[in-house]
Amino acid sequence: MRRVALVAACCIWGCSPADFHFQDGTSGRYGDWLGKWVVVNYWAEWCAPCRQEIPELNALYEHRDPKGLLVVGVNFDGIDGDDLKALVAKMKIAYPVMVGAPSAHWDYPMPSVLPTSVLIGPDGTVAATLVGPQSRASLEAAMSAPARQRAAGS
Repeated sequence: MRRVALVAACCIWGCSPADFHFQDGTSGRYGDWLGKWVVVNYWAEWCAPCRQEIPELNALYEHRDPKGLLVVGVNFDGIDGDDLKALVAKMKIAYPVMVGAPSAHWDYPMPSVLPTSVLIGPDGTVAATLVGPQSRASLEAAMSAPARQRAAGS
């Protein structure tokens, strides 16, 4: 009887619907992000500062501690499917790019200026919104700043 219950529980947990999808076909759940900093960066192909910022975000992603930091992109124009895959390759984005925007999950407005990076703290709440192009150093500094300073920079 216990074995049946264990198998049933594994099937239920394993089959739970994803909260989001990435352009590479993988998916995930927001709960898996708790305990980590998450940089959600909004970008568009037509945004020159976004294109200049991508190498900095790539560097942050490539040199991060995967247990403590995630970097994800969101295409502002809502492009998806093969068009998004091609655009990610064209723009040489190394970090995962979400299909759709996660703004409703954290209840923040969609940005009106690009690029915008939303920092989600390890507690799962919005810690800061950084408008304009960021560097790897400025993002790392924002995540290490006391909450009061991050709020002032939002």
